[in-house]
Amino acid sequence: MQVPLIRLQCGVNSYDWGKIGNESAAARFATATDGFSIDASQPYAELWMGTHPSNPSKDVQTSRTLLDLLQDNQSLMSTEVSQKFGNRLPFLFKVLSIGKALSIQAHPNKKLAEQLHEKDPRNYPDDNHKPEMTIAITPFDGLCGFRPLAEISHFLTSVRSLKELVGEEEVKKFLEIVKGKETSENKDAEEANKKALQAVFTTLMNSSPEKVSSAARSLVSVAQAEGSEFAAGGVSSTSGQELSNLVGRLNKEFEGDIGLFMIFFLNYVKLEVGEAMFLKADDIHAYLSGNIIECMASSDNVVRAGFTPKFKDISTLTSMLTYSYAPISEQKMDPSDYPYVTLNATAYSSASQATLYDPPIDEFSVVKTDLRKMGAKATFEQIAGPSILICTSGEGKISVGPKVEEIKTGYVYFLGATAEVVLESESEDFTTFKAFCELQGKERL
Repeated sequence: MQVPLIRLQCGVNSYDWGKIGNESAAARFATATDGFSIDASQPYAELWMGTHPSNPSKDVQTSRTLLDLLQDNQSLMSTEVSQKFGNRLPFLFKVLSIGKALSIQAHPNKKLAEQLHEKDPRNYPDDNHKPEMTIAITPFDGLCGFRPLAEISHFLTSVRSLKELVGEEEVKKFLEIVKGKETSENKDAEEANKKALQAVFTTLMNSSPEKVSSAARSLVSVAQAEGSEFAAGGVSSTSGQELSNLVGRLNKEFEGDIGLFMIFFLNYVKLEVGEAMFLKADDIHAYLSGNIIECMASSDNVVRAGFTPKFKDISTLTSMLTYSYAPISEQKMDPSDYPYVTLNATAYSSASQATLYDPPIDEFSVVKTDLRKMGAKATFEQIAGPSILICTSGEGKISVGPKVEEIKTGYVYFLGATAEVVLESESEDFTTFKAFCELQGKERL
């Protein structure tokens, strides 16, 4: 029987928003496999690791797709995972290298994904939902979820071009409904707040291109002139200078775009290395810059509405969103120590660790392992499900049973169900990320 340790060749997608040449971590990691070289003038956006047909991973030795291997040997998945998700990975693992803003977007829930795929398979290529998790491997910033209502109210009254674009009457309606109830836990008040937010946001998103262009010119001019005093007030979690800089930066990337006004509705989130956030289906977001590890349900469905030359579907986006509103602190995840790993003495003495990022879904979890000294070793217990592991820095050895292989920065391995995995560092800073699905593990964790 094949030892469930398979080194993968993973494909890179080149999109306009990617980082250029060697600045792209996705591209640098891809060079670890023979056959890929970096064009210094080309943007490289995503490294895909998984079985999704848009960019399937392959066995380095045989060039067979990982999907073929899993369908031939169902034991690599586990009975429970195969029965629930079929003989393909339930998650898609990625490295994203973001040089400029991705589209303002949301991913549909399962029911909506099926409807969109049936209606418009060209723009919605599959029928699966796409909850996703982001873990920063360099400093990252983005937009995620709706701001607290007090912040949105503040901007609607203090940013003149935004107020004029939305319209005095619509702003007045919104303020009358939410005033004094911005943080109410009363169900009826919360539902009314969400409807009011949907109404004012939908009005903004349906503004004519001519009005948006004119308002954007005014917005950029005022932001530049006012600097740290821009949209001033103690209510916002984003400083005036940050907002001013953000308006100028995004206008250079997408001049006159509706997205310039969406920053007053959406949380501006910054992640340091190792910090993470989770996005449920139907949550609005946009990534702005940085290198990240991303894991999601295996889907390629995106509903876009700004910062993009691609197909926009504003009516679907404005009708599908949850309109949940919360501060930045509620957008970020709270990782914990991974309990099912044994560290050797060298690992303990060097403050090595295994950190679990465990979102509230069945499709995936991720473990980040940092071995901070040569000879540090981590032994992972068997799990009843498949994994994919990527090394993002350093080098070492990876072993499953009698099979021992080298692992360097950019190497990607598939690990079959029930594999006891051992990582051993041969450098002072050896970091890996492992995405996995274990239905039993969700219960025990």
